[in-house]
Amino acid sequence: MQADTKKTRKPRQPKVMPILTGRFAAIDFETADYSRNSACAVSVFVVENETIVDRFTSLIRPPFRQFSFTYIHGITWNDVKSKPTFGEIWPDIAMRIENVDFLAAHNASFDRSVLNACCEMTANEPAKSPFLCTVKLARATWNIVPTKLSDVAGHLQIPLQHHDAESDAHACAQILLKAREKGLLYEDIYLKYTLKPPKAKPF
Repeated sequence: MQADTKKTRKPRQPKVMPILTGRFAAIDFETADYSRNSACAVSVFVVENETIVDRFTSLIRPPFRQFSFTYIHGITWNDVKSKPTFGEIWPDIAMRIENVDFLAAHNASFDRSVLNACCEMTANEPAKSPFLCTVKLARATWNIVPTKLSDVAGHLQIPLQHHDAESDAHACAQILLKAREKGLLYEDIYLKYTLKPPKAKPF
């Protein structure tokens, strides 16, 4: 008689619902070129209890003069050459995102990689809060395809000056608030649309 070799499946662990405060930050970066540490503009909107309670926007002087994306966002070296570096404005950003449940961004993997690269370049510890992607949220909630920020903003009637960091960050915050108006819980949004932690770099 053959022994039963079927493996017993382990029961799925129930999802642990996070304890959230209802405080999040929407963030947007513009970069000078393809280098992730070339941030030339940033904006952060802090939302608490469905209300924008703080905001911060600044141009940034990247570590080199080369600009490849001026045709997208309109920013040139002359616009930023007298502006603070990322290291100089990081305390202003860090203070605002320190006690948030998550950082929201449209195409969040991009903004997370910019933030992490700029922090690494300036020897600052990156944000500990997870990133939440409003591309995924908008696609699943309203079935918006394509799901560029301009498409989502148009569908939800959110004013937008695309590729302006402040306007983009504000629109991202509004997408979350529109989802809340639709009845979605922060906890469900958090569980479904936060990014997995980035892979650790090999030594």
